[in-house]
Amino acid sequence: MSKRITPFASRYCSTLDRLKEAIRRKRPGLLRRGFVLQHDNATPHSANLTRQWLQRYGWEILPHPAHSPDLAPSDFHLFGPLKRHLGGMAFETEDDLISELRHWFDNLDVDFFRVGINSLLSRWQKCIDLHGDYVEK
Repeated sequence: MSKRITPFASRYCSTLDRLKEAIRRKRPGLLRRGFVLQHDNATPHSANLTRQWLQRYGWEILPHPAHSPDLAPSDFHLFGPLKRHLGGMAFETEDDLISELRHWFDNLDVDFFRVGINSLLSRWQKCIDLHGDYVEK
């Protein structure tokens, strides 16, 4: 059964275009050596349009077990600290929220991201050891 093209898949492909350009500028050799992308099985990520985009550019997808937020760095490493930071704040406009988010991200230390990515290795190993079952902290 083919999947329909959704506006979310189109938007995701636009995000991948921006990611590809950023990688090309910041790490030019990376795209030539081969690239493995980790994303979950959300509809925009598995839509035909997205699959075609990935195939066109030769990006490999790291398989992601269903319902495994424990393997997505945004879920296990980013959203908790972000939620704590924004807790109790109120914003008059969407622009105020965006400004605060940019400020927060701009002030994160590089080690914050390093810790999140490095912990992914042990989480994936647990997933392998459990034959794809849910990985707890």
